[in-house]
Amino acid sequence: MGTQSLVALNAQLVSGEASYRSAGIHAYILNLLRELQPDDRLRYLALTGPRALPDDITMPVKSSRFPTHRPALRILWEQTCLPWELTRLKADLLHAPAFIGPLLSPCPQVLTILDLGFIRHPEFFRRSKGMYLRTLTRLSARRAAAILTISHFTAHEITALLGTPPERIHVVYPGIETRFRPLPPAEVARFREAQGLPERFILYLGTLEPRKNLLTLVRAFAQLRDPHLHLVLAGGKGWLYEPLFAEVERLGLQERVHFPGYVPADSQALWYNAATMFVYLSYYEGFGLPVAEALACGTPVLAAHAASLPEAAGDAALLAPPDDVEAIVAGMERLLHDTALRETLRERGPAHAAQFNWPAAARQTATLYRTLLPS
Repeated sequence: MGTQSLVALNAQLVSGEASYRSAGIHAYILNLLRELQPDDRLRYLALTGPRALPDDITMPVKSSRFPTHRPALRILWEQTCLPWELTRLKADLLHAPAFIGPLLSPCPQVLTILDLGFIRHPEFFRRSKGMYLRTLTRLSARRAAAILTISHFTAHEITALLGTPPERIHVVYPGIETRFRPLPPAEVARFREAQGLPERFILYLGTLEPRKNLLTLVRAFAQLRDPHLHLVLAGGKGWLYEPLFAEVERLGLQERVHFPGYVPADSQALWYNAATMFVYLSYYEGFGLPVAEALACGTPVLAAHAASLPEAAGDAALLAPPDDVEAIVAGMERLLHDTALRETLRERGPAHAAQFNWPAAARQTATLYRTLLPS
């Protein structure tokens, strides 16, 4: 057996709590840590903060005492302490899985860029966060030996907006966790009863923020001709969500539009299974994981024909332009009343979503590592 190369993964971001703000990147990092397996060429080390990782992660860990669950201190650690740590460990490669790597690094870096919404749509971000991401992501991308991203759409965006040559960009789709699947009807019925959910409802699951285009969804819902149908907008409050609540009141929909708040990961599959349909009209996504998760559960989906969402949806969902209320209403009506279409999509959904799995994503990621290291 030859000498193994050491790949360090910056997992400081998972030192904080998973929440609506960090759920996507949190899951991305944790699933990579779970699935990457050492071999005769590669060994791995996760660099974390003081908080412990879940018990099912067996990758070796080097914990820092630095309180990196605090964002400002995490950024400071990444730019000052991390290069020193990599030198001390004699790391051969660093994977920075959250947009930004250390600007001074003793070893080559793989950088994951999930999306470039902060450049394409700066109006959807707080000014300070957007400025930080725009500046540091550009600088990190220039220094990276390779860039990983999660859709072909985002790969094109990286070239268009950052000027990165296409040959340095590698697409590896994220996985859908196995908990997202069709569940027994009796279990779903018990959940619906426990939550006090109506028998028929349209579900949105994600952050309540302008990028998710929820005002359009509410206006389209208001035009549906079914007084017994409800709309559930599940997710934590992001920012600039006040106009959404005001619009629900203006349209007189307070009794039929529900806001259950942030949904923990362990109950998300039940929400998808309980819904009559899932509607996701976001203007901009790096991949659109909720669309694929709903499909994996066999729930009929209507998604925006925008950004990466057609990749996540494939031929297993209906698509509509995100600003075309008439087309959105027509799509929801079809999913409500076309029984044959609903059954077709229920069958296609899990089959389409099966291509997105974490073992495959980890194998493809490890293959990229090998191409950047000496034979």
